Amino acid sequence: MYIHNLSLDNSVLNNFIFEIRDISVQNDKMRFRRNIERIGEILSYEMSKTLLFNSVNAKTPLGSSTLNKISDDIVICSVLRAGLPLHNGVLNYFDSAENAFISAYRHHLNDKDFEIVVEYIASPKLDGKTLLLVDPMLATGKSLALTYEALLSHGTPKNVHILSVIGADAGVNYIKNCFPENTHLWIATVDKKLNDKGYIVPGLGDAGDLAYGTKLRN
Repeated sequence: MYIHNLSLDNSVLNNFIFEIRDISVQNDKMRFRRNIERIGEILSYEMSKTLLFNSVNAKTPLGSSTLNKISDDIVICSVLRAGLPLHNGVLNYFDSAENAFISAYRHHLNDKDFEIVVEYIASPKLDGKTLLLVDPMLATGKSLALTYEALLSHGTPKNVHILSVIGADAGVNYIKNCFPENTHLWIATVDKKLNDKGYIVPGLGDAGDLAYGTKLRN
């Protein structure tokens, strides 16, 4: 797996990471969603540099111009519900892409133990396409791994790119063995630790709750 940690270089991305982490800013739900969306746009721009392009001719009112245009057949898949703002950011840059959605959530067995439950998939055929799998929080990595496994029932993509906002070292290391070797991970920043409940530390809290409000726990 190729890992691209964008926080290793200073850019405006740092401002957005600060705002989604800081409790004095993140509780503005609209701003939180917009910042996640903007991070998705930055990840998409950097990821686009690795896609395939072909030459096309564009006619202008005054003549014509030959330029390179993305030729990959792209499918964007987000993990509900926390993935929706990030999905929107990616879709802003790949507006002609097909879209897929999958539910993967933690079913808590007790205060510390949980299992990942996948209940819903809506996806086009994936055979030969470039799959962009978007999920803001890469904690244990188990939900991403199960999501990819479930999506394979809709075909085998040609290439896989994972786009995430905040990860933990443990989650990044876990998914290395769950995806094809040529998979690319594009991530805004990576934290060192998980707590005993499997949440990223310092992280930012629950991305789904911050974007859309609290929910009843399973």
